[in-house]
Amino acid sequence: MDSPVTTAVLAAARAAKDAQPALARLHRGAKDQLLLAMAAALVERAEEIVGANARDLAAADDAGMAPGLRDRLALDPERVATISQQLRDAAALPDPVGEVIRGSVLDNGLELREVRVPMGVIGMVYEARPNVTVDAAGLALKAGSAVVLRGGSAALHSNTALIGVLRDVLAAHELPADLIVGIDEHGRDGVDVLMRARGLVDVLIPRGGAGLIRRVVENSLVPVIETGTGKTHVLVDASADLDQAVAIVANAKLQRIGVCNALETLLVHRDIAAQALPRLAAPLAAAGVRLHADERAAALLPSGPDVVAATAEDWDTEYLALELAVAVVDDLDAALAHIRAHSTGHTESILTRDLTSQQRFLAEVDSAVVMANASTRFSDGGEFGFGAEIGISTQKLHARGPMGLREITASKWLVVGQGQVRP
Repeated sequence: MDSPVTTAVLAAARAAKDAQPALARLHRGAKDQLLLAMAAALVERAEEIVGANARDLAAADDAGMAPGLRDRLALDPERVATISQQLRDAAALPDPVGEVIRGSVLDNGLELREVRVPMGVIGMVYEARPNVTVDAAGLALKAGSAVVLRGGSAALHSNTALIGVLRDVLAAHELPADLIVGIDEHGRDGVDVLMRARGLVDVLIPRGGAGLIRRVVENSLVPVIETGTGKTHVLVDASADLDQAVAIVANAKLQRIGVCNALETLLVHRDIAAQALPRLAAPLAAAGVRLHADERAAALLPSGPDVVAATAEDWDTEYLALELAVAVVDDLDAALAHIRAHSTGHTESILTRDLTSQQRFLAEVDSAVVMANASTRFSDGGEFGFGAEIGISTQKLHARGPMGLREITASKWLVVGQGQVRP
């Protein structure tokens, strides 16, 4: 006999699957109006949402949640307004559903078209990020899919409030509220059930820490699009413009520390290290960043409590905090080898004025997003013009990098004939 959690989660997934055809029938204008109404409702009910979030923040403080994770969890009226704007941005984007990917007419007269279609039901598993609740729901709806959301116990009250607002808008538009369902109340057991809901859920997207992603990838019976952790690197090459490098490194690390595209490892070419490291470190030290430095980097940095010896674990740690691993590398080859050994395949950037080094870096680094002379913080669906993103995929099948609307659709072939039979 199924447990109550199994029964509840499967019922939620089945309800989403049953609701999805109602959305698939909507034209773009109706979907856009729905998203705009949701954006307005979030702003109108911001006080209610922030109040629910305060309960989650109080529990997080009692539990000693790390500052970077707490920052991801926190909502205020300004952040609610930002989240609502993501829905408006998604409404302004072209509708991918029905887009012709390719087509032809065969010699026998058969007309072929491959078109984008809704995925169906998308399952999202993520941690303590209420903005993902809205981003995922909005993008899924625009792409014609229902969504099952599991945002973690740390954001239970925030997610419940947000989903409640979105479901109320669906009902007001005479659409099934079960196009958006949440299963946070069922905890980790609910995730286990969701991972086995093959046939009800079409794709599962985990978004969070390495442990969560690994658990879903290794145990899910539902197809998974893997979003990786962000062990991001910036290489300050020998020819880098130092004024530019100081600004980029500070932005990549400090603009928002608790996000996957924040800088976690800084590599500095040995030919410029003596000149560059003190300048690069100054704004970081002023912000309270602790540097985990290798022996050569430590010798060039001002001594003090904010500089500690790097350990082997530091090269593989996504800090999401005021911590940064720093190493001096002999040359571009050494930098590329370090990145190959320790990158999670998310985002890497080179700061250089040497076109040959830039081209090698862009060609040889095997990450979802590879940059030159730009902050890693630009590795984001919104910054790329996709509107809100549902995650950054670090796998190589179907979707890679920031995932917007097109990345969460499937396709099907339409074949139109005039009575042809196969000889």
